[in-house]
This record gives sequence, C-alpha cells and structure tokens, in this order.
Amino acid sequence: MAGSCGGGAPVEAGGKRQQFGSRLLNDPARVFHYNAWDNVEWSEEQSAAAERKVRENSTQRVCQEKQVDYEMNAHKYWNDFYKIHENGFFKDRHWLFTEFPELAPTQNQNHLDLLSENQRSEVSGCRGNEDGPGLIIEEDHKCSSDTLGHKTKALSVEENVTQKLRHLEICAHEFPGSSANYRILEVGCGVGNTVFPILQINNDPRLFVYCCDFSSTAIQLVQTNPAYDPSRCFAFVHDLCDEEKSYPIPKGSLDIIILIFVLSSIVPDKMQKALNGLSGLLKPGGMMLLRDYGRHDMAQLRFKKGQCLSENFYVRGDGTRVYFFTQDELDTLFTTAGLEKVQNLVDRRLQVNRGKQLTMYRVWIQCKYRKPLLSHTGS
Repeated sequence: MAGSCGGGAPVEAGGKRQQFGSRLLNDPARVFHYNAWDNVEWSEEQSAAAERKVRENSTQRVCQEKQVDYEMNAHKYWNDFYKIHENGFFKDRHWLFTEFPELAPTQNQNHLDLLSENQRSEVSGCRGNEDGPGLIIEEDHKCSSDTLGHKTKALSVEENVTQKLRHLEICAHEFPGSSANYRILEVGCGVGNTVFPILQINNDPRLFVYCCDFSSTAIQLVQTNPAYDPSRCFAFVHDLCDEEKSYPIPKGSLDIIILIFVLSSIVPDKMQKALNGLSGLLKPGGMMLLRDYGRHDMAQLRFKKGQCLSENFYVRGDGTRVYFFTQDELDTLFTTAGLEKVQNLVDRRLQVNRGKQLTMYRVWIQCKYRKPLLSHTGS
C-alpha cells in the first residue's frame, strides 16, 4: 500500500526525520540542492494550468461497461498488482512516526496509560457483528522495500481467514488482541509497509495491531513475512465496501485506525458508508489517521483522456483506481461519520530529480479526526 516514500524530508542530527514543513524553498536557484521542498506555494498561473489539465483529461470518460468491470473485479486488479510486484514496490513508512506519533505509543507512555485507563470502561460486554468494509491501497510512484524478502506460501489465506471468521461471534472477551490495552487497525495494509515498522518500534506487550486488505495476495505476503507475529498482529482479508461483511473486532475497541492512500482507491459513492463503519470501531477518544491524494497532485495531471471514471476519479493502466480529494470533502466525510477534526492540512511538496533536473509537484492531504469522548452528565 504504499503511500508516499516520505518525500526526502529534512533529517535532524541523529537521523530523526523532521515533520514536513521544515524545508522551505526561499531561493528558487537552490531548487536542485535537495530532493524535496515543503509547503511550496503555487502561482496563479500554475493553479490555472492544473485546472485546465484536469478539465482536459476529464472530457472523455471510461465507458460504463468498463467501469462496471473495474468495480466488480477490483480484487482481481489488486491481486494482479501484488503478484507482479510482491514486496518490491513500496518503501516502509518509517516517516509515519513523525507525522503520526500516535502510532508509537511506547514512545509516549503517558499517552498510552491515559488512553488505557480512560477507555477501558468504554468497551461494553458482548457485541454484535460490525458491518463494513476493508480494503486496499495506494501510491503511484515506485520505491523498493528492504524489509520484506520472502516468497509466498502455497495456501489460500483468503479461504482460511474467511472460514475462521464466518462463524465467529465477536465478544468483548473473545477476539484477536482482546487482552491488549492499545489497539491499532490499518485498513489497506498492502504487504505490511506500515504494520511491520509499527511492530518494530513498539515492544509494549499491551499493543496489538490489526491489518486488512482487499487483496488476498497482499495478506498472504504479510502472513508469510518472517516478521509476522500472530501474538502481536492479526492480518485478514476484508473489503472496505462490503457492508455485509463484519470486522473480527468489536465496536468501540480500537484506539487508532490508519488509512494511508486507501480511501482514494474506492468509488466515491461508497466512501461515506466505509468511514461510518470504521468510526463505529473506535473507542471514545480514538483517532482516525489519513494521508491521501490531494486535488491537482502530479499523478492527477498525468492522466490521459479516456482514463477518467468520474469527476476527479481515474483508473490507472493496471486497472486500479484513484480519487483526488479536497480538504473540505474529507472534512465532510469524517464529520458525517461522527468524528471531530484534530488536523486537516495540505502537504504541497516539490520533489526533485536532481539527476534528470526534473521537478514534480505533489499534493497530499493529512488528517486526524477523533471520536468524541462520552459525555457523563447527570440529571
């Protein structure tokens, strides 16, 4: 799943990556001195040119028959993607711990203790199944992963997981990770480029990580990775848009849900229900973290005529799809799902290929939305 490669953000002494926004291009003559620049302002001419390009590549839409195929066979296109690339397409996302410190609770013990104590009582007894989705993926530029280096075992992970969960009655005291005090779910985990760094940086036994993906091939690669530890992690196949399929996790049991270049891969009409279902899994005070494509990102401007499915929604050459958001669209989706805004910002970054003397303007949106704490008002 992969999201971005981190964009060459500046590094402090000691090797710790600074948050984006720290490297500013004040002198255009220095543009090729670094691999990336943060918070790059667009001129009116550049913005107008981007709008013209989007209008141009949106004039010819994909025919309805093909659109139905891309939706009905979405799992096939993503399985084919992972069969081809396995674990060599995306880079491990160690930058996430800088942008989203909530993913490293052992680095902030007070935060973990506070959440554990305040929210332990929020999880009620037994709960019914949670309708919802589970999904898939990601970024368009290539990076190589140095963490995953294994081959897939010949077994049907999708069948095994489905059989185990089909008759599972989810109860607050009987589900994977039920003994944990801090639980993280990544939706659209791909081959584990977020999950494994989280497990590596956190050694607290009270932490448990769930990860799901639309692609059975991706989940197979996660489960056969030498770093996969069933006592700390549970990977399962799930379709984020399937309202009939429940998550193997009780409602109100998660501290963090991660969506990294995932929401953009599903049909816009299905995004709200997908987020509504995920919101129900969060504890009061739990957080949903998102990073995804912003409107007029370089990837959107590169699409040709005939690849547009609907407004700002496109299909790539491999059959996978991508949507390009605005901040307001995401704010509406999250708040409608009952969440409160903590952060919603645009990351406008200028990436540079110094060898070829090329500049690439990226636009990503980063969000944090929290589930409101329960009000304890007495009469």
